Amino acid sequence: MFMKNKNRTTLLRYWTTRYLFTLFVGLLILGVCSLWWIRHTALENRLTLMEYMAAETADRISLNDGKNNFFLFDRKLNERSKILQMDNPPQLFIADMNGTILNSNRKFEGTMPEFHGLQEIPAEIYESDRTVQKVQLNDTRVFAVKKPILYNDNQIGWVIVMQNASELTDVEQEYQLPIILLIGLGLLGWIIIYLLTKKIVKPIQDVAHAASLIKEGNYEINLNTDTKEQEIYELLTSFEEMSSRLTHLEKLRAELLAGVTHDLKTPVTSISGLVQAVKDGIVSGEEREEFLQITMKEIHRLQRMIEDLLDYNSLSAGAFTIRNETCNMNELVQDIVHQWRITMNEEVACSVVVPELAIFREIDPLRLQQILINLLNNAYHALQKNGMITIKLNKNEIEIIDNGSGIPESEQPYIFERFFRGEQKKLKVRGLGLGLPFSKMLAKALGVNLLLKKSSSQGTIFSILWKK
Repeated sequence: MFMKNKNRTTLLRYWTTRYLFTLFVGLLILGVCSLWWIRHTALENRLTLMEYMAAETADRISLNDGKNNFFLFDRKLNERSKILQMDNPPQLFIADMNGTILNSNRKFEGTMPEFHGLQEIPAEIYESDRTVQKVQLNDTRVFAVKKPILYNDNQIGWVIVMQNASELTDVEQEYQLPIILLIGLGLLGWIIIYLLTKKIVKPIQDVAHAASLIKEGNYEINLNTDTKEQEIYELLTSFEEMSSRLTHLEKLRAELLAGVTHDLKTPVTSISGLVQAVKDGIVSGEEREEFLQITMKEIHRLQRMIEDLLDYNSLSAGAFTIRNETCNMNELVQDIVHQWRITMNEEVACSVVVPELAIFREIDPLRLQQILINLLNNAYHALQKNGMITIKLNKNEIEIIDNGSGIPESEQPYIFERFFRGEQKKLKVRGLGLGLPFSKMLAKALGVNLLLKKSSSQGTIFSILWKK
């Protein structure tokens, strides 16, 4: 099956480009909203100014008996337009009730052609109820603000202030600051995310390189774990521990393979020699019977090793059946220990402690028996003079306790590894080192935990713990 080649990108490039794109879109949206708000605010402020100027002009004309000083108003309009940063001041008109223009604040000089030739105010402006209007004047959009001129409580005309809509909304100078700020924020954000991503990517690249070395069989790696980030530190230290464990396990694998080969070869060699001696007639009578008994023992030992291998492989492959049933654990544990003691060739000091109230569990009694017998055999092999094995049952666990020589601390992390056998056990018992790994897998299949609770020179405690 052919797989399509996919272009890979570095983590640094992946995050920085996507962050830059996201930042650009976010700042663009923020910028558009900010510029719209600036333009809207400027328009509101300038219209307010025009309304104020119209009201002020109307009031002064009323106070001056209908007379007006356009020079003064022209100067004020110029000053206000400079404050609001408009190139041209608004146009002020005084009109009668019919909209005929009586006077204005300045002569038109071509800067605002939409007001050229304007003799009358459009009727839509002074007939409308609205103070501020947006109208079309000589194909140009214009804002108009009107105020009535009152004299002796009677309206005698209109003060109308007009300005080009584009002039009112022209705030290019006010755009400069937010644009500079947005560009600065974008560059600063991109630089920060680039530097931070680069700092995070470096240890990940080191781990990836170390993983490639491990893939090639080189387990000797050295990572720099001097980092402040908790997650990165845990990643680096965990990877270093994994590498150290793999190094140790690779060394054990070679040793254990040689040991397993030797353990399988030894009974075969013994059987071959004993059978050959009987066949050649070297031994006879009682000695011949003794040789045959020894041969049968070696055959049984070899069979047990092969059965262990087959059982372990079956369980690893999932070709294993669990048949749970409701069991009285008090009776089941006592029966298993009693049967084990009968099969032993010598008397073993062993006691079973169970609670007064019966404990019932859904479990496969045959598989639990296999686990307990493995643990009892291990405890028995660790016993010394005046040795004692105690089995305690309670609601949540079964404890197998012995006062034997214990498991050395350096070997405890590896006791559930396949084919691992401690140095002391190699000298006392022949086997393949599959008892505890097999029991661990059986326990998992039963839905319980098998763990080493404690081990020292005063003894060992294994626990079969029910999951909550």
